[in-house]
Amino acid sequence: MSFDPRSLERLQQLGRQLPKPLEPPSPQPQAKPQRQHRVETEEDPEELFRQLMQVSPDGTVPEHLMARLRQLEAQRKRTPQQPSSNASHGSQGRSSDPNQDNSLYSEFEQMLLEEDDA
Repeated sequence: MSFDPRSLERLQQLGRQLPKPLEPPSPQPQAKPQRQHRVETEEDPEELFRQLMQVSPDGTVPEHLMARLRQLEAQRKRTPQQPSSNASHGSQGRSSDPNQDNSLYSEFEQMLLEEDDA
């Protein structure tokens, strides 16, 4: 393969010019994922439990959400009892039997206590 003299000269000039090293990328603050669903934003452990049971078709809950629920429960036990935020949420998305919700949550609380003792 042959080049005309002008092209060959241009290629040699380009070959002599070394590229400047790239600057390392500046660390950019990572954007926090936007929480949109109530299971991600709910602060009341009882209401979070209800939301988790509604969105879970078979009752299984991802570990990160269980950890969040445990954390909210621990915070609740450390701080004085405050009025529940349930009243501000209205009845949207709740089961029709509040006694059943309370019973399920009581069983869940007992499970957490037993897990802490182990």
